[in-house]
Amino acid sequence: MSKKISFDPSLSRPSDRYKAWIDSLFIDHSIFRLVWTNFHTVIPNKVYRCNHPTPGRLQKIVQQYHIKTIINLRGKRDCGSDALSRHTAKELEVTLLDLPFESRGAPHKDRILNLARLYPTLAFPILIHCKSGADRAGLVSTLIALFENQTIEKAIEQLSWKFGHFKQAKTGILDQFFIDYYQQTKGQSDFLKWVQDEYHEDILRKKFQHKKLSSFITDKILHRE
Repeated sequence: MSKKISFDPSLSRPSDRYKAWIDSLFIDHSIFRLVWTNFHTVIPNKVYRCNHPTPGRLQKIVQQYHIKTIINLRGKRDCGSDALSRHTAKELEVTLLDLPFESRGAPHKDRILNLARLYPTLAFPILIHCKSGADRAGLVSTLIALFENQTIEKAIEQLSWKFGHFKQAKTGILDQFFIDYYQQTKGQSDFLKWVQDEYHEDILRKKFQHKKLSSFITDKILHRE
């Protein structure tokens, strides 16, 4: 099933909620996320990460971990998973913020700096999610770990195969971003100052090379965004 399903994103009618579920399960592949949560702690009692949660799982996470803010790294989307998440967050009276990031492109300087400005103002604990919880969630988890004064060696552990992240694929450009920071500064220079003054997205895009087989697996088989 790949054809777009139309429904009112307000989910005001049972038929719209049904269509949103069908779209979420089979178009957005959340049928796999019914059993695979990819849920992990980033900062204990403060920051958690996962793949795009289904409504029931989102409710359990919010209640168990007292989540106050959900950060949606996919951005606002015209899909069932998005509509169901917004509906559930509203019911739970939890703030949902759209902070889109890319998984296969050079991280945007302005988005990183915006996240750094926003982070101290958030109501904690927070839950961050993308589609799979592997790449964009890994990027932002690494950024947050650096904001929390972890070393680059420790922070970059958030980008790992154990979360479903593959550095040999196109998504490996996220690893290269942090590697460039370390190679240029040995981890001794302020990260955000480096991003502001030394980081150039176009240079990173030109230098990074991915392995086609790994990209085929992540893009065509795993249906990553």
